[in-house]
Amino acid sequence: MQNNHDAVLPEPSNGFVTTPFVEQITQRALTYLQVGYPIHFAGAAGTGKTTLAFHVAAQLGRAVSLIHGDDDFGSSDLVGHDGGYRRHKIVDNYIHSVVKTEEEMNSLWLENRLTTACQNGDTLIYDEFNRSRPETNNPFLSIFSERILNLPKLRTSGGGYLKVHPEFRAIFTSNPEEYAGVHKTQDALKDRLITIELEHYDRATEIQITIARSGIGPSDAEIIVDLVRELRCVGVNNSRPTIRACIAIARVLALRGVHAQREDPIFQWACRDVLNSETAKVTRDGHSIMPEKVEEALLKGLRTKPPSAQPASLPPLMHKAAKKGQ
Repeated sequence: MQNNHDAVLPEPSNGFVTTPFVEQITQRALTYLQVGYPIHFAGAAGTGKTTLAFHVAAQLGRAVSLIHGDDDFGSSDLVGHDGGYRRHKIVDNYIHSVVKTEEEMNSLWLENRLTTACQNGDTLIYDEFNRSRPETNNPFLSIFSERILNLPKLRTSGGGYLKVHPEFRAIFTSNPEEYAGVHKTQDALKDRLITIELEHYDRATEIQITIARSGIGPSDAEIIVDLVRELRCVGVNNSRPTIRACIAIARVLALRGVHAQREDPIFQWACRDVLNSETAKVTRDGHSIMPEKVEEALLKGLRTKPPSAQPASLPPLMHKAAKKGQ
């Protein structure tokens, strides 16, 4: 962690896609923050938690400090720590036969981002906070309950605590607890957060995001989004593929100047590579079933543009070996 000289003042992005779906979540979050509550965006990877956190923070008009959760963190990585010593020495040799020496050594306190955010009234975004061990996040308990941050006695000014600035706000994001590297959050902290569960965006929003992030046309974006949404139905509680898969495929098509047509070889290998890797955990008898599921989704819902160009017999997307899971 670094000293908090790198807090930034975010501005609403012109490229951020705002739909009724997104606006409704934004207004809910802003209402809680304006009342004074910390909010928590919880959801699977790829549901736009961090992007939405920055969008909401930009509406508050305050500087933003960003922290990424880390299993190696301790509370000092949030609050601050003793970063060494400052040595001060005075040698008095006014009379050549008498030498007087005074030496003083003081600990050097380095504040980290949580402390400076509380002191300056910044908006803190704590991304994937449950990747940090539960005890690391204990300083937040007094911050959210008493609006006081307890500090080590090594700090040279302000005593052992800091009164939190009235404009300080916090936005947390987290992945589900079953994800690798994620810790279970202590109940005391959960009780102090207002959690907004985020699912995948609705179809209209995903289409608009795909267009905005890739530059492809609406018809191609609709085909890609429908294909990805179809594959989310595969398996139990499957949250993948995500909007990131839509953007990846769309960017490939935009770069190569082709459309989402099943007979196009570029579209074929883009779907195969992106969607198979995005959904690799969905298996049958130890083998990925996604090659055949991608094919089924294409057969079920893919449209070509223009309609007159659609051949009577569509070539297979995958090689036979791929269908066998090889």
